[in-house]
Amino acid sequence: MFGGFFDKLKGGLEKTRNSITEKVSEVLNLAISIDDELYEELEEILITADIGVETSIDVIGKLKLKVRQNKVKDPTEIRPCLKEVLIDILGSQENSIEPDNLPKVILIIGVNGVGKTTSIGKIAATLKSEKYKVLIAAADTFRAGAIEQLQVWSTRAGVDLIKHQEGSDPAAVVFDAVQAAKARKADVLICDTAGRLHNKKNLMDELAKINRVINREYSEAHLETLLVLDATTGQNGVEQAKQFMAICPIDGIILTKLDGTAKGGVVISIKKQLNIPVKYIGIGEGIDDLQEFNARDFVEALF
Repeated sequence: MFGGFFDKLKGGLEKTRNSITEKVSEVLNLAISIDDELYEELEEILITADIGVETSIDVIGKLKLKVRQNKVKDPTEIRPCLKEVLIDILGSQENSIEPDNLPKVILIIGVNGVGKTTSIGKIAATLKSEKYKVLIAAADTFRAGAIEQLQVWSTRAGVDLIKHQEGSDPAAVVFDAVQAAKARKADVLICDTAGRLHNKKNLMDELAKINRVINREYSEAHLETLLVLDATTGQNGVEQAKQFMAICPIDGIILTKLDGTAKGGVVISIKKQLNIPVKYIGIGEGIDDLQEFNARDFVEALF
């Protein structure tokens, strides 16, 4: 990852870094020996940084093992061991916004207010800048202002928006968008969806109907479902993900608002608890502030 991007990531993780790594350094610098008390203090730091109890216990278990394997005797030398443990948990998967297979449909799901619209605009802008032909479908027809908000972002990204009236059938919007994508030979179709998780039965039926339309009308397209979570909600985001996983299969997570929270440790919790890769992270308001997630870069920026 080149300099500017890494600096942006480092800046975006400042609050999380203050809540995890600075406290870790403080504890390690003050420790006289490597003992249970030291590990308990480290575990407490991870839990308060919203890595979650279960995941924090697992991290410390793996850390003890690595410290023994590396025959570490000085507490200050635990830091690189912790970095390696976190990188191992997050995995080495390379993520790219650029699609492997064309044509592609990206279905964006998530509750209202997490940054779905913004993420769609940013993905569309990135793909457009890479010379892909992109279309957006405004299939969140229930939230007041959702279509207008998406129109603003699609205009900013310079891509066309397929929309109906507010309150119309989301699957009908997706049907029209698929026909438009085929007629205009679009490379990527990005579909916004409603986020009414409190009304789970309706949402489940709606997403199932949208999936049926895509499978029936656009079977040649490669479908990817991405769940948008707000990093500032921490462990609540993990619970949201579990509820969405019960409704439909999820291929990856977009984690937004990482720059505004000390709870960036939730990235580790998501991977450990749900085994869904975090594919993209949002670290700013700008149209180019959605980054492909890279475990090693993330941990390096964190430390």
